[in-house]
Amino acid sequence: MKVIFQYIKGDKAIWAIVTILAIFSFMPIYSASTNLVYVVGNGSTIGHLIKHMVLLITGFGVIYGVHKVPYKYFSGMTIIMFPIVAILLVVTLAQGREIGGANASRWLNIPFVGIGFQTSTLAGLVLMVFVSSYLARNQHVKKNFKQSLVKLWLPVSIILLLVLPANFSTTAIIFLMVLLLTFIGGYPVKYLSYILGIGVFLLLFFVLITKAFPELMPNRVSTWKSRIEGFSKSNGTENYQVEKAKIAIVTGGMLGRGPGKSVQKNFLPQSSSDFIYAIIIEEYGLLGAVLVAFIYFFLLLRILVTAKKATTVFGTLLVIGVGVPIVFQAMINMAVAVNILPVTGQTLPLISSGGTSIWMTCFALGIILSVSASANEASKTLAVLEDELENEISGEMTGEMPTDIEENPLNKLDETNN
Repeated sequence: MKVIFQYIKGDKAIWAIVTILAIFSFMPIYSASTNLVYVVGNGSTIGHLIKHMVLLITGFGVIYGVHKVPYKYFSGMTIIMFPIVAILLVVTLAQGREIGGANASRWLNIPFVGIGFQTSTLAGLVLMVFVSSYLARNQHVKKNFKQSLVKLWLPVSIILLLVLPANFSTTAIIFLMVLLLTFIGGYPVKYLSYILGIGVFLLLFFVLITKAFPELMPNRVSTWKSRIEGFSKSNGTENYQVEKAKIAIVTGGMLGRGPGKSVQKNFLPQSSSDFIYAIIIEEYGLLGAVLVAFIYFFLLLRILVTAKKATTVFGTLLVIGVGVPIVFQAMINMAVAVNILPVTGQTLPLISSGGTSIWMTCFALGIILSVSASANEASKTLAVLEDELENEISGEMTGEMPTDIEENPLNKLDETNN
């Protein structure tokens, strides 16, 4: 274990949480994939499990590689990634295709690999880094609403408007997270109220346009409407999913049916992704459901601790910007499964199947661990300097003085600050 810790940096608790969630996910994925095998006729249960394991292993590789990169470089990377993400979103919208009868205009097919990449997830991550960088650069500058409209909110609006047609729930989550991050970053509340008003107006304008010209964005607004109606009424396809999820939850009881013994996985669409939490409750009961929720809340706690320990404003905002959405998405997924929210299509991070979700979550965790590693190194350096300074003071009291000015720890402290 000590050998492993020599190569990984950052908050060990976060590493442990990610590992626990990844290992735990194997059984629910293996169990819930029977729906894809016997109902949809897609592959085998072992095949889906192996695919999920490969995605997680590569995800851990992403975490390791990213956490070795000093987090200050991520600010400059957004300059390169922003136009790339915008182009990818346009291409994704333009392809407008279906997978298994479901709207798949949010996925971009990777040639020769056969994997669908959800570009909106990448866009959300890049956007949060961009906003964190902007707020950090302008932390001591008096906020000017007109200037921020062009430098901050115009890029944010471009990304959100490109994500909105295919994925309303992701757009809403990104927008809320941007508002939260800007509030924490000291952006005036008065200006945020203006932005919120503009956002609502643009959403209503989009709905009117799609109603007037339905051929532009077919089935988008009707899909949102059906999900809301299915949440409030007892009819529709969305309600069918919710009803099956309710049955799974009720039959789970306190301790559950046992691993792999879910019945509703054979009837519940998206049982391995959007509604996997319902399968977890059916197989592991209320106890398992509470334990999974607790792990995510513990992850949130460690994210906040890492943000507090960060040595720069950019580091603090970066951790909050890429970390809080992970837990927020988990809360939404669990809320949908227990019928607190309408169906949104959000996966359970690190547990649900899906390559893009796993990779982007791992990338975000790698960034958080990079900030944590930097803070730990700074704390160690400061502790060493304090010890040397204390020894120097003790030496002065005993009459011993350093003969070489370069050995004076005060000079080392100045060099570190510079």
